[in-house]
Amino acid sequence: MQRLTEQILTHAKGLPEGTPVAAKSLLHLGNRAAVDQALSRLSERGHLIRAGRGVYLLPITSRFGTRAPSVEQAVEALASQRGETIVPSGAAAANTLGLTTQVPVRSVYLTSGRTRKMNLGKQVVELRHAPRWQLAMAHRPAGEAVRALAWLGPERAEAALRTLKRKLPPGAFSELVAVAPQLPTWLARSVGKAAHG
Repeated sequence: MQRLTEQILTHAKGLPEGTPVAAKSLLHLGNRAAVDQALSRLSERGHLIRAGRGVYLLPITSRFGTRAPSVEQAVEALASQRGETIVPSGAAAANTLGLTTQVPVRSVYLTSGRTRKMNLGKQVVELRHAPRWQLAMAHRPAGEAVRALAWLGPERAEAALRTLKRKLPPGAFSELVAVAPQLPTWLARSVGKAAHG
């Protein structure tokens, strides 16, 4: 019979690249204490990367050595595993949409889950709980615009909306206008003005 650490490693290697291995998903192999101890041992030996409490990742091995999975892969896998909505922060969205030239230094994502940190090798990814309206239309241009506008704030939203009206595909801007009633009053007012201006 395989040892528990070997069974866990075999399980982890069978998952798509970047998929987190959670202690909860391994309880069919042994009791919680044994699973936690085996995961801890695998992490100490460098076979797994401890990403957060009870969450581990299999490092990616290439001819250049081993590294942590990409932040995007790990975040995407965590979202599907935990059933959370996780999206790039407003600062990242504003940069992607060309509303700011500032490049976010830290990896910050907004989540429907609790606020926490995830370690990917030397990189720390911050997951911040966000209100539902900021997570609306999660992976669509209109949703990205909502997060960017929320990050820019009331003072800069109207100028940014004029830019977005030009840059976004017409369908995406219409989606933004359609979702306006769900947004905070200041943002809904700005979106309404931009739509009729």
